[in-house]
Amino acid sequence: MSSSPSTTGIELKTRRPIVGEIVELISSMRFAIALLAMIAIAAIVGTVMKQGEATNNYINQFGPFWFEVFGKLGLYAVYSAWWFLLLMTALVTSTSLCIVRNAPKMLKDMRSWRENVRENSLLNFHHKMQWRSPLARAALAQQTAARLADAGYKIKLVEKDNGTLVAAKQGAANKFGYIFAHSAIVVICIGGLLDSDVPIRLQEWFLGKVPFSGSGLISEVPAQSRLGLGNPTFRGNTMIPEGQSSESAIITRPDGVLIQDLPFTINLKKFTIDFYSTGMPKLFASEVEVRDHASGEVVKAVIEVNKPLLYKGLAIYQSSFDDGGSKLKLTGYPMRGGATTTFDIAGEVGGSTPMTDAYTVEWSGFRPFNVENLAATQDPRAVAKGKTLEEQFANSLDKHTGSAGRNANNKDLKNVGPSVTYKLRDKTGQAREYQNYMQPVTVDGATVFLAGMRVNPSDQFSFLRIPADDAHSVNEWMRLRAALGDPGLRAAAAKRYAERATPQSNNSDALRVQLQASADKSLTIFAGNDKAAGFVAISQFLEKIPAAEQEKAADVFMKILNGSLWDLWQAAREKDGLAPVSADEQHARFLQLATNALSDAFFYGAPVYLQLDDFTQVQASVFQVTRSPGKNVVYLGCVFLVLGVFSMFYIRERRLWVWIKDDANGAEALMAMSTQRKTLDFEREFETLKEKLPQSA
Repeated sequence: MSSSPSTTGIELKTRRPIVGEIVELISSMRFAIALLAMIAIAAIVGTVMKQGEATNNYINQFGPFWFEVFGKLGLYAVYSAWWFLLLMTALVTSTSLCIVRNAPKMLKDMRSWRENVRENSLLNFHHKMQWRSPLARAALAQQTAARLADAGYKIKLVEKDNGTLVAAKQGAANKFGYIFAHSAIVVICIGGLLDSDVPIRLQEWFLGKVPFSGSGLISEVPAQSRLGLGNPTFRGNTMIPEGQSSESAIITRPDGVLIQDLPFTINLKKFTIDFYSTGMPKLFASEVEVRDHASGEVVKAVIEVNKPLLYKGLAIYQSSFDDGGSKLKLTGYPMRGGATTTFDIAGEVGGSTPMTDAYTVEWSGFRPFNVENLAATQDPRAVAKGKTLEEQFANSLDKHTGSAGRNANNKDLKNVGPSVTYKLRDKTGQAREYQNYMQPVTVDGATVFLAGMRVNPSDQFSFLRIPADDAHSVNEWMRLRAALGDPGLRAAAAKRYAERATPQSNNSDALRVQLQASADKSLTIFAGNDKAAGFVAISQFLEKIPAAEQEKAADVFMKILNGSLWDLWQAAREKDGLAPVSADEQHARFLQLATNALSDAFFYGAPVYLQLDDFTQVQASVFQVTRSPGKNVVYLGCVFLVLGVFSMFYIRERRLWVWIKDDANGAEALMAMSTQRKTLDFEREFETLKEKLPQSA
């Protein structure tokens, strides 16, 4: 007796059966459910796989082959992929056809009283009741109608077949649940499509817009890569340093960028940022002035996270913050061979500085302070029992200082001061990224300068620990490093060590010569070559010795190396006209840390070490500027969805019929009641009506 939505589609009467079958499939519920399942799977892929990452990140993660496969499938930008938009369009079409097919029948059923019901059909209902009344048929019909109206039912009396039918209904608005819920899907999808990049794609396809993939000033980008003020929807970013302004936004595309012209100029007067003790940003806000190009009107506002500025149909959000081109002054220290000459170098974040004929420094970032987890670092040189000599001597440079975000619950977080991040790019285009801290920090009880390196942007930084000398600088370590790369100083140090380690007697000359040769060889092996250096080179040398003698040979080798390095340090200071350092525990500890750092320096892979000396910070604010005409459409869809869910779950449709016919002593009544969902409330309501309706006046 109730009208339910059909799972089949629209059946067209056409001479071409294939057309009718296609329309029936697209408009069927099974097709819509299949589309929802595919969209859900696509959404899972878009959630698991990071969207909009740099191309190199995907190549490093998946490899060249799968990078190409996933790129062809559009998995790096799922929500703007052609197949995803096609699924959304098909869902809108299918759902719309479902509404067109079922909504008229539902509205008709809502208005219908279903008065064509017969007495025999009422007897077949599960919920039914019969009774007799001394009242006349007309009086009983009026009494029943009044009591059902009192219970909240709408009533209609129908005279038919020598009897009176009292038709009642309640909760017919339940049908709106289906209409509103399905309409919500259509409206939300349309709103989403309006705010997607479909309008921009249409301009690329039909108006000749081409993403710009070069470099240079925004003002020099050609017109074919710029979007006009009439662009109906966009979402772009603009970075503005303090004291500067912008009148355009950048829209990232898979193969470049498009420049979106704005109808106003945004001037950043001041950027304010506050931090938690963990180093996480607590508040960042921008004081801006917005000047309208057409009217000249100037609007002042403070833009914060979740507090955008709405102006002329556009929304300006506080997206993030960045460096706006801080000025840096650094000192360069050679890291190869016996070179000792330092040099001054300056740079600006976001720019580049030619350093030599072979290298260029690209300044990528500056942070005035860094809150790091220093307690989490461990010594990678712990010798594990059972490991090979190469594993014992090799250093992996796996020292990672934790970011403040990852260590929010750690109680040993410290501000380690400013840091600079840059890339050294060689003439072949290859680059490594470096992160150096300005001030020495205390790690594992030692005061060291942290110099980070990584090959891939997706990797964490691995840190070289350069021990700080008595003047809290890197000068002594750099002096020792240069001396290790100087064959003449190595020979002088070996001679000094041999003279110091052998007694002065007539029989000691041969031993002294042999010890001098061993010391010179140990320093040469430790200094290394292009293939290996440090402890790795030593382990490779010791592997040539029979296994039974390796442990003893390693012990002797390390004693000679440590003694030779001490004399190398003193020889280097003497060459520079400095007095020798005192042989105490403090300087012995420095030499131990310096030896470890000299070994790790081979993996650092840089021709120079750049030490930050001074800086002038320039902050910048990153704004997201959006025009979202579909936002209100989506809000309307959400209202429909709430109404639909409420109607379906909280409005219960009930139908009730009372057939009254004349009887010898008055009238006889037959009541039947139905509902789409049988619940305890329905059972209680039926029992209440069974007691209420048969009562005599």
